[in-house]
Amino acid sequence: MIEGASMNGSTPPQLPLRSPKVMLIGAGMTGILMTIKLREAGITDITILEKKESLGGTWRENTYPGLACDVPSHMYTYSFEPNPEWSHLCAYGSEIREYFERVGRKYGVTEKILFNEAVTRSIYGKGQWTVTSSKGNTYVADFIINCTGILHHPAKPDIKGIETFGGDMFHTAEWNHTVDLTGKRVGVIGTGSTAAQVIPEVAKAAGKLSVFQRTPQWIFPWANKTVSEKSKKKLRDNPNRVRRLRGLYVWMMANLLTKATAGHQPQRAILSAVCQLNLKLSIKDKSLRKKLTPDYAVGCKRLIVNKTFYKAVQRNNVDLVTEGIAEITPKGIKTRDGKEHELDALVLSTGFHNFNFMRPMDMRGKGGLKIDDAWSKKVQAYRSMFLPNFPNSFLMLGPNSPIGNYSVIAMSEVQCAYILKIIGHWQQGEFDEIDVKPSAFKSFNEYLKAGMSKTVWVGGCQSWYLDDDGDPALWPYTWQQWEKEMKEPKMADFITEKFPPKTEKTTKKNEVSAAA
Repeated sequence: MIEGASMNGSTPPQLPLRSPKVMLIGAGMTGILMTIKLREAGITDITILEKKESLGGTWRENTYPGLACDVPSHMYTYSFEPNPEWSHLCAYGSEIREYFERVGRKYGVTEKILFNEAVTRSIYGKGQWTVTSSKGNTYVADFIINCTGILHHPAKPDIKGIETFGGDMFHTAEWNHTVDLTGKRVGVIGTGSTAAQVIPEVAKAAGKLSVFQRTPQWIFPWANKTVSEKSKKKLRDNPNRVRRLRGLYVWMMANLLTKATAGHQPQRAILSAVCQLNLKLSIKDKSLRKKLTPDYAVGCKRLIVNKTFYKAVQRNNVDLVTEGIAEITPKGIKTRDGKEHELDALVLSTGFHNFNFMRPMDMRGKGGLKIDDAWSKKVQAYRSMFLPNFPNSFLMLGPNSPIGNYSVIAMSEVQCAYILKIIGHWQQGEFDEIDVKPSAFKSFNEYLKAGMSKTVWVGGCQSWYLDDDGDPALWPYTWQQWEKEMKEPKMADFITEKFPPKTEKTTKKNEVSAAA
C-alpha cells in the first residue's frame, strides 16, 4: 500500500498546524523583520517588547553628528522593501531610522510593540518560556527570539581620573545635543568607525580638536556621494533599477570585502593596495602619515569606509595625539609625555560591550542554567543562534554572525528563514522542545576555529572582533558559504522532545505549584 494512503485509497486529512506563541525581544531591524516574516508564515500570536520609547535599535540609540551607514544604502534595506529615496550613497542615520519607522508602520508592526518595557527575566520550563518585564508583567511563550542587537551597551574607558573631568563628557552613543561645541577645546578618544564619522563634523565647529589615537586605522576611500533627484526619479519609476542596483552592491561586497577578510589572496591584495595608496595620496606630511600607518593587515580591524577623516586630521585646528593617555584631569587629558591637553568637552568614541547580546537580562535555561554561567568561559553559539540547554530560544546576529563589512540586514533575513523552518517543524507537531546537541555545538565551533587561521582578523591587531581568548567572533568563510550552510537546518544536530498533552488535572496541579 502506498504510504500515507488509507485503505479505500483516499488521503487522510491533514492535521491543522499548531499556532505558537512567540516572544520577540527588541524592536530594531531584526525585531521588525521577524514580526513581518512570522505573520507571513501565518503566526500571529506575537509579543514584541521594546526597552525604549520607539523602534529603530542602533539607529535610534546613535544620533552623533556624521552618523551614516558604512555599506551602500540600496543594499542596506530589506529585500522585500527597496527604497528608491535614499539621498546618499551611504545613508545618514536619521534617514535610516525613518526607513525603519516607515516599514514598521506599513506592515503594522509599530502598533503591536509594547514600548518602554524591557525584559528583566526569562525562565525556561518544559517547552515554554516565562518572561518578566520591567513593568512587572508576565508573558508565556513557546519560542523566544532575542532581537537585541550587537552594539547597544556603550563601553566607557577605564582611565584614571575620568570621574574628575570638569567639562562636558559623553559617549558617542549618548550624544548630548544640548552641548554646543562651537569654538570650544574638544577632545575625542578613539579613531574607529564611529570616530572617523564624528571627527570631521566636530572639527568644523571646534576651536581646537585633540584626537587621542591608540591605534591607527586602515581606511577605504569611499565618497558618500549625493543621489540626485534625477537618479531617484529613475529608481522610483523603474523598480527593476533599484533591484539591479542592490544586486550590484551585494555582489561587490560579497566578492571583494568579505572574500578579502576571509583569506582570498587576490581580493586581499587589491584591498590592501587601495587602502595603502589612499593613505599615501591623502596624507602629504610624512610624520603625520607615519602616525596614521597601522602595523597590522588591512581588514584586521573593521575596515573604515570614509573620505573625510584624513582631510579632517590635517586641519589647522586638529591635533592628532598618539603619546597615550596617562590620566584624565579636571582640566583635560594628561598624556604619557607629561603634557596636559586642556579641554572644555570630551567625547568618548570607545565602542561597545559587543559580547553582551541579550544581557543583562536574567535568562535561565534547563535546570536553571544562567546565561552568564553558560558564557562564563567563552561566548559561543551553534550557528550564531543556539545555545545548549536553552531550548526553543534563538539569538539573532549572535557570536560569529558578523561577516566582514556585509549588511546585517541580509544576514538577518537568512537567519529569519532558518528560524521559520525550525518553528515549522514545531507547528507540524514533530516536537515541543528543541535544543542543540552539545556535540553539534562543539563541532561547529571547532569548524569556525579551523577557518580563522586563513582570515585577516588574526593579523596582529586588537579589535572588538576578538574575545578574551583572542579568537575572532566572526564568520571565517565567505558570504556564499554562510548562505549555503544556512539553507536548511540540520535536524540531526538537535535534540527534540514531545511532552504528554496537558490534562485538566495537570493544569490544576501546575496552577497550585505556581501559586505556592
